[in-house]
Amino acid sequence: MGSLPPLHLPSPPSEKPPHVSETTLLNLFKSQQDHLNYFFQNLDLSQALSFTQTLLNSRGTIFFSGVGKSGFVANKISQTLVSLGIRSSFLSPLDALHGDIGALSSSDVLVLFSKSGSTEELLRLVPCVRAKGAYLISVTSVSSNALANVCDMNVHLPLERELCPFDLAPVTSTAIQMVFGDTVAIALMGARNLTKEQYAANHPAGRIGKSLIFKVKDVMKKQDELPICKEGDLIMDQLVELTSKGCGCLLVIDDEYHLLGTFTDGDLRRTLKASGEAIFKLTVGEMCNRDPRTIGPEAMAVEAMQKMESPPSPVQFLPVINHQNMLIGIVTLHGLVSAGL
Repeated sequence: MGSLPPLHLPSPPSEKPPHVSETTLLNLFKSQQDHLNYFFQNLDLSQALSFTQTLLNSRGTIFFSGVGKSGFVANKISQTLVSLGIRSSFLSPLDALHGDIGALSSSDVLVLFSKSGSTEELLRLVPCVRAKGAYLISVTSVSSNALANVCDMNVHLPLERELCPFDLAPVTSTAIQMVFGDTVAIALMGARNLTKEQYAANHPAGRIGKSLIFKVKDVMKKQDELPICKEGDLIMDQLVELTSKGCGCLLVIDDEYHLLGTFTDGDLRRTLKASGEAIFKLTVGEMCNRDPRTIGPEAMAVEAMQKMESPPSPVQFLPVINHQNMLIGIVTLHGLVSAGL
């Protein structure tokens, strides 16, 4: 039986890969800017002010709810308020109808985000919220909608159209919801006189929080971690101490632990270059810096970093001394960076 001839399939027609031109993208950004400007130019400021004042006067928790993309926005705005120290939470419309509405009380406010104002899940939630006695606010973009008619307050967010060519994908409506909610959040922040220290206390793991919370004493090395020596010690006898503690320096002290100066690995290289074999007879005290930059334990850690980077030339460490000039620690640039500052 003979073998079949090879099958030759026709090559698929060549297709150009998808491409977006710079002009197209620029025009889309400009269009979105125009849509956002429409929102700013047509927003009823009196409505926005009443909304803001209502949230500011709330004695309970400010709940937010929404479905789909509006739900994501509502959740994000709630989280923004929480980060500012304002009691807030996101209430899922579905979960609310299956028990979570028990979190609501008559002192609470519930803000419902919906572009159309006709979201069925939110409309079904309204009578249940009414029974709990919470204050209801709708935030919508379609005039004379069902949700606005059944809430205690409505805020209209003017929407020219969606950026989507079909005017369907919620990409402009969600943008103005976010802008509106976060702007109100900052207004509440100002009205409540929130300080940087209070804000930092709510962000202890972030760089902002660390820069406002951490003090030098929280990040410094101390006791056995310190690379210490006496001024009469020979330089060559202290090489292990200089290199083993990971600080790049020696801290020169007297018998009472008063700081006398510092000797760095850079000083070692310069001394070796200038003195040659004579370095074997030189003491640390003869070559140390008698006027090093220092810092106190109660100073902010971010201040230590700024001091390290200040003119005339940056340094990699700062000895930490108390008011009696006694050495109690050392803070290094590596240690500050490792702490997230």
